[in-house]
Amino acid sequence: MPYLPSAFDSINALRSGASTPASLVTEALDRITEIDATGYELNSILALAPKADPFDFDSDSPLAGLPIVIKDNIEAVGLPGTAGSMALLDHPVVEDSPLTKRLREAGANIIASTNLSEWANIRSTSSTSGWSAVGGLTANPWIHKHSAGGSSSGSGAAIAAGLVTLAVGTETDGSIICPASLNGCVGIKPTVGLVPTKGVIPISSKQDSPGPMARSVKDAALLLEIMSATTGLVSASEDTRNLKIGIVRSWLTGHAETDALFDSAISTLSKAGVTLVEVALKAPSEETGNDEYESLLHELMDELGAYLSVRADTSLKSLADVVAFNYAHKDSELKFFAQELFDKALTLGGRNSAYQAKRARNLSWAQKTLDKGLADVDVLIGATYSPAWISTLGSGDSYGDNSWITMAPAISGTPIGTVPMGISEGLPVGLGVVARGHDELRLVTALAQIERALDLGVLVPTFTK
Repeated sequence: MPYLPSAFDSINALRSGASTPASLVTEALDRITEIDATGYELNSILALAPKADPFDFDSDSPLAGLPIVIKDNIEAVGLPGTAGSMALLDHPVVEDSPLTKRLREAGANIIASTNLSEWANIRSTSSTSGWSAVGGLTANPWIHKHSAGGSSSGSGAAIAAGLVTLAVGTETDGSIICPASLNGCVGIKPTVGLVPTKGVIPISSKQDSPGPMARSVKDAALLLEIMSATTGLVSASEDTRNLKIGIVRSWLTGHAETDALFDSAISTLSKAGVTLVEVALKAPSEETGNDEYESLLHELMDELGAYLSVRADTSLKSLADVVAFNYAHKDSELKFFAQELFDKALTLGGRNSAYQAKRARNLSWAQKTLDKGLADVDVLIGATYSPAWISTLGSGDSYGDNSWITMAPAISGTPIGTVPMGISEGLPVGLGVVARGHDELRLVTALAQIERALDLGVLVPTFTK
């Protein structure tokens, strides 16, 4: 893989005139052709944007014309914005989402949208992460037959493969952390509401959150500053203050080699002088998991309908319309798995009294869990996922071993991030960091300090096919 500078190095080159937006686009498109569309056939890119005018970019802007990619559930004029579904393919986006506007105003050259798990993995329990009817199946850049994770599969794979330096994903529960872990890059899901979600195809306003994916914490912090219209995150990535970090051993995966890498990371952090304490948290009950799942389906019923009712140029006005479309186009949409979660959402209904009870129980559990865990520490850490499983279209995901680290932050809407912590079975695995709500500064500081201590550098995939 050709050398790809960091986002900061590329921006400096743009500002100095050593590079131009046009040359960086050409190089990125060449990589997409050689790695994504042909050659290794990564298949992380769902659609290319119309070629941007390189003279539109101000070198003094934060991104100065840097090429980036965004997940295809985010509305951007010139990109399909389908959530991977054929149902939206013939209904073009007519207006940039507020998030897209922020990115463009900051000098981002959005050159493509990335493939994803269709409808962000909320259609079926047998769905295959990284597959959509529009985009096909995204591969893992380390070993082709293995999963790129979900649902921000294409964004994670594109970053890890070095197609671009910055990508946007979205998370409802694990959809940034999983592909970042499985592909070997950095991912941050910020506090819900910190980044605008209007014009992002929804599941849940309580849990949906767009976030950055990059090859380093500093690059991710830069993108998050722009996405959230805040400052201080890049500086936080260089902060050396002594943090007190809680180790949550119930956030191990059960996969021996992954958990051994986590223990090794703890040892490295201890030798680096980081203050570490053990924090005991009880794993969630089956009822807690069911409450989250069903709460999301209740919300999907209402929120997708509300989204579709205002999206221009579409006859789809409800989840029921999407279900009917899929049955009418079953050869493409239902070829590998069904839509029983959509069907269940229709049965459960929207935000009714049953939903209110489930959501209240769920939120109470999440808040109590995190309040206890964070009572005497700055952040909490654990392992995220075991190595990527083999993708099996038609048989769902064989997740293998993963921890429940994303669950409480997802339900409570609080931030979580991940950095690579090593290689197991020829595939990357990640270390997760959990912080208090609206405490992205400490989250970024912790992620960066862990990244420096582990000193793995940018992980370069093996592209084994």
